[in-house]
Amino acid sequence: MTQTQTVETLSFDDAGLANQLFGAQNGNLDIIAERSGTSIDTCGNAVTVSGENATAVETVLRLLTQLYGLLKAGHPLYARDVTHAYSMLEREPATELRKVFREAVFVVSPRKTVTAKTLSQRDYVDALRDNDMVFAVGPAGTGKTYLAVATALALLQARRVKRIILTRPAVEAGEKLGFLPGDLVEKVNPYLRPLYDALHDMLDFQKVTDMLETGVIEIAPLAFMRGRTLNDAFIILDEAQNTTPEQMKMFLTRLGFGSRAVITGDVTQIDLPTSGRGDALSRSGLVQAMRILDGVKGIRIIRFHEADVIRHPLVGRIVQAYERHESVKNNHT
Repeated sequence: MTQTQTVETLSFDDAGLANQLFGAQNGNLDIIAERSGTSIDTCGNAVTVSGENATAVETVLRLLTQLYGLLKAGHPLYARDVTHAYSMLEREPATELRKVFREAVFVVSPRKTVTAKTLSQRDYVDALRDNDMVFAVGPAGTGKTYLAVATALALLQARRVKRIILTRPAVEAGEKLGFLPGDLVEKVNPYLRPLYDALHDMLDFQKVTDMLETGVIEIAPLAFMRGRTLNDAFIILDEAQNTTPEQMKMFLTRLGFGSRAVITGDVTQIDLPTSGRGDALSRSGLVQAMRILDGVKGIRIIRFHEADVIRHPLVGRIVQAYERHESVKNNHT
């Protein structure tokens, strides 16, 4: 029996903006058609969307209408934005994309602005602004560290904090780096490279160098935090799944007046050495802290999922494949 096709047509009043919406050689429409399982045809400034799934057709119409509205408001449109926008509307049909994409987290340049790309990222940014301590957990590529650095720079620019402190535990992920040449700081620099990468993506090299030399930005291994009280600072603890419970408690009690702390990690990527007692989750200070501090006033816990991955689309598929593998393995044990 043949299923009924749903066919809807949508027209736009500006040919130039319609072409931007459609993308080069209708590239944006091809992305949407593939994601939604619909067929999208163009005729001048109009598109016709057809498919057997009426809900998918409706989602595409809402997506095109909202993206066109963003273009009219002067917001640039990139292929990655189209992908993330469809995912958001698919999960939450009432989503207002302008509230997600239009509000800047940090303005890098007139041509580049850091913004939230998913609803979870929007919640995360709001949490960073409204709470003194935020835990962010989820898979690689969900923007946990990147958005924390962007928010820190925005608050520094607004003079709401005086310095930014970026730290992470120096735990090896399978490689042996203990024989690297240099002093202690030079030996741990490879562990801190992702934090430098985020900074250099938002500020030019000389600006980062100047801020590091003057101490406005400090990047250090977690062990350097012991015994300190950190006032008027935005502090980011990255890769927190690799802290021990003792290290996590030490870090959390460094928070001083006028400071905020963000703790990010992925509990599926615990690289703590095996002691023969308990599993990886029970050894992680991040897992323990979230359990102990859940519900404490002033603390928010944000959980990201594979749908929030905003790196190359292949990264999201890799994450999903590994999660399926772990699920099958656990079911067989």
